[in-house]
Amino acid sequence: MNCGLKAYKNEVVKAIEVYGDMHRYIPYLAKNVGYDRITELPVHHQKRKYGTSEFGMARFVHGILDLMSLWFLGKFSKKPMHFFGASGLLSFIIGTIMTIWVIARKLIYQSAGMHYRAVTEQPLFYLSVAALIIGVILFCTGFICEMVSRNSTRRNDYNIREEF
Repeated sequence: MNCGLKAYKNEVVKAIEVYGDMHRYIPYLAKNVGYDRITELPVHHQKRKYGTSEFGMARFVHGILDLMSLWFLGKFSKKPMHFFGASGLLSFIIGTIMTIWVIARKLIYQSAGMHYRAVTEQPLFYLSVAALIIGVILFCTGFICEMVSRNSTRRNDYNIREEF
């Protein structure tokens, strides 16, 4: 993956979309498109004779972020509701449990005649409301992304190797 010397078949290069610094991950992109015969050949590297390396921490961080983007798009581009819906549902359930906890605690303290703080004076209440709102937003984002992906003109594009 990190070698500067790479060779690809013409059909592979035409089948993938490379942008930005994604050239590092052409084998991964090719695998996602359906090319399963990806091989590596040993290359003899020589020490740098001139100049200095531009490989630094920023390039490392950008590489990790690019790889995460590729993973996310490869896994969820056709079914975004699986990510956003699950995240939203989890956030909504956590918010609901926290809200029930805050209200139940107040009612238990109130029925026992103990001193209790108002629900709106408790930070956990605001965290639970935030979790509920974030859950709804993520779930709605999943619906919107699902509609966008279903209306995409490239939704049913397939790489056809051979026609009979």
